[in-house]
Amino acid sequence: MKTLTKKLTLATVAGVSVSVALAGCSTGTQSAADAGQTTNDTPATSSAPATSDGSTGSADGSSASGGTYTDGTYEAKGNYQSPNGTEEVDVSVTLQGDVITAVTVTPEATNPNSVSYQTKFADGIAAEVVGKKIDEINVSRVAGSSLTSGGFNEAIETIKSDAAG
Repeated sequence: MKTLTKKLTLATVAGVSVSVALAGCSTGTQSAADAGQTTNDTPATSSAPATSDGSTGSADGSSASGGTYTDGTYEAKGNYQSPNGTEEVDVSVTLQGDVITAVTVTPEATNPNSVSYQTKFADGIAAEVVGKKIDEINVSRVAGSSLTSGGFNEAIETIKSDAAG
């Protein structure tokens, strides 16, 4: 349990660092993943407080950047079927200009084997989606975990719906 706490703490620190680094980038820059460079597999997080609807977007519902989705941090849960039954994963995404600037996946599985796969997925998801437009992502396998992707994609659809309104 202490290892998971350490990982989550490190993920938080890494996420804040990524958020600060991305904030200094202009819109014309290329992400490390797009340039073919190796990126850190630690999931990014955001320390921005969420509103009661799960977002930190503007109160009037308008997008601060003129995109399709309202900028902010959104959270949703997604479900998927594993050999051990239905499992759940918690996803938090920060959007800016329809681009994912931070992502956190929190394992919610009850089966130890599923927890292991969800943890591997959580460790690798940032490299797959940060810096990409939310409408362009649809993950199928991350860090050897393919079933968790179904729950992640379901949560992303909910987040897109929440951010559009």
